[in-house]
Amino acid sequence: MSKVSIVKTDCYDEAIIAADVRKAVELIGGMASVVKPGDKVLVKPNFAAVPLDRLSGAITRWEVCKAVMDLVREVGGEPFIAESSAAGVDTEKVIEACGYDQLREQGYEVIDLKRAEKTVIPVKNGLLLKELNTWKPVVEADVIISVPVMKTHDQTEVTLGMKNIKGLIGDTQKKWFHTAGVQEGVVDLNATLKPKLTVMDGTIAQEGYGPLFGDRVEMGVILASTDVVACDAVGGKLMGYEPEEVGITRIAGKIAKIGELDISKIEIAGNTIEETARVFKRSSQVEIPGLPDFKLILTEGACTGCRNTVISAIMDMKNDGIEHTLAGKTILVGPFDQFPEDVDPKDIVLIGKCTMKFRDRATFVPGCPPNNIFVERGISGIEDVKRRYSTEGDVD
Repeated sequence: MSKVSIVKTDCYDEAIIAADVRKAVELIGGMASVVKPGDKVLVKPNFAAVPLDRLSGAITRWEVCKAVMDLVREVGGEPFIAESSAAGVDTEKVIEACGYDQLREQGYEVIDLKRAEKTVIPVKNGLLLKELNTWKPVVEADVIISVPVMKTHDQTEVTLGMKNIKGLIGDTQKKWFHTAGVQEGVVDLNATLKPKLTVMDGTIAQEGYGPLFGDRVEMGVILASTDVVACDAVGGKLMGYEPEEVGITRIAGKIAKIGELDISKIEIAGNTIEETARVFKRSSQVEIPGLPDFKLILTEGACTGCRNTVISAIMDMKNDGIEHTLAGKTILVGPFDQFPEDVDPKDIVLIGKCTMKFRDRATFVPGCPPNNIFVERGISGIEDVKRRYSTEGDVD
């Protein structure tokens, strides 16, 4: 039976956080059950992009990664942090902004993968991928430990242990995921790279307009499991999501079968779900005041990926000062058979590959789901939209 530990912890005290990371790992068998002496151990935090504040819940805390690395050292492993930020984002700027440069000064190795030697590895029986574009430190690691932060996501509902692994592929492939399928791509990544341990940073989490600009939640929990699917299922449950609501978790558990999806079949150690759960505001629930009149039509088959992306892109348009371009637009999301003949085609915007068959009749934004920036451009007609962070791949 898969096992997930939940440990309540302090949100700020480094020593207490370190002790509770140790407790969470010990409750599922200890670091020695995962790492052997001499193993090269890649510790993978979430360095999505430079956050508004290092304690905003957008980036994995260095305190949690340091605690994990110390546990690895104790059993004779050789830990190093390795990560690449979102497409177009300078990883070194995230390292500096979030205090990981201090770990370097203390003798911990922190690798910016975008400056490492590239390599390609095959994917066997992938749902989407045939190969991964990654880096030498990734393939040379004996063990990968995913150390995500607990937060909502504007395209995938949540971003936890599995989506965190997306930082181990290059920018071009990250962006390609949006034309092919983010959810299946993330599952293939995990099936291929096989993280052996997940330690989830739920000290300070993020809700609402995640994964960068949501509201901070002082959640005060650490989760750990050797089953990344089970850890994500329990982590999502703590946030108010049933496991099957989250596409990545559902596909990983039911289709790829790389871990346990069913909460009733997961042993919970430490604190219970009931005493630690808190319903998070979802990105789709963020209210956007001051918008002009427009229509957003979501068909019955519209997936959460495209639904959330459109809402998130509209929020971006408001923040970028171009919400006026929504006036009079009709935005169609999901599969539909009848093209709306009562609307001027120049005012129709088609979102995602489900609308592809009508792409020659209106403005079409391709992707599965598309990235926010492309939705913004499709709706506004403005190609040089100025963004708050420089990226055209989704942020983890």
